[in-house]
Amino acid sequence: MSAVTVEHLSVVLAERTILRDISFTVGQGETVSILGANGCGKSTLLRSILGLQPIAAGNVRIDERHMTEYTPAELAQKVAFLPQSADIDGDMIVEEWVACGRYPYQRWWNGVSNADRTVIQRALEQTNIVHLRHRWVTSLSGGERQRARIAMALAQEPEIIMLDEPTTYLDLAHQLEVMELLRRINVEEQVSVVMVLHDVNHAAKYSDRLLVLADAQVFADGAPQEILTADLMKEIYGVDATIECRDGYPYCFIHGLTAAAAK
Repeated sequence: MSAVTVEHLSVVLAERTILRDISFTVGQGETVSILGANGCGKSTLLRSILGLQPIAAGNVRIDERHMTEYTPAELAQKVAFLPQSADIDGDMIVEEWVACGRYPYQRWWNGVSNADRTVIQRALEQTNIVHLRHRWVTSLSGGERQRARIAMALAQEPEIIMLDEPTTYLDLAHQLEVMELLRRINVEEQVSVVMVLHDVNHAAKYSDRLLVLADAQVFADGAPQEILTADLMKEIYGVDATIECRDGYPYCFIHGLTAAAAK
């Protein structure tokens, strides 16, 4: 059974085709990373799946149910979305921010229930930020803030988490921290993960499948060890690279721009 099914999706913006005839599925409990050069439509694809970007053709199903059949609250109970950045309320502490993930389950007259508090506590524990619960969100470091955002997503109790470049602006240690956290959530909770990434090596290590976009279409779709090749790196990114197997997954060593890209 598929967590996400995308069929013949096309997006046109200002008379320019951004995505053309995109089709793929994400299995339940699977992690899929979307790769491609800047401007190829990665973020647009993610937003289109979520209904945040109008589509010109095609359809999307979540858990075998068409997107148009969900109410906003029902969809939020199925899918959590972390865009590249989020507005931060300076008057919120971490625990209150994480509690926002419970909104899809609440009615305005009820407030936060004991059941909500149990879920919030678990989300804080899963992301290892219990000690930050009373800190102002604006006082957090980049890595701490990203973990708090993931905790808020987990408080939604979603079956699917979608993320747009979750490691942007983080240093190397915090990038690895976030990627390890997402993989642990995926494996232990069987939450499907769909994310846009720039780092090919992170994608190869932490994903079950890679979906590579180019020229508004799917250029490649498959397991990292099957599709991550020197030819792909040259074609998609314009770089000369060597691919070696490290601990069971491919690792990409970049040597420089190709002669064509360097001109």
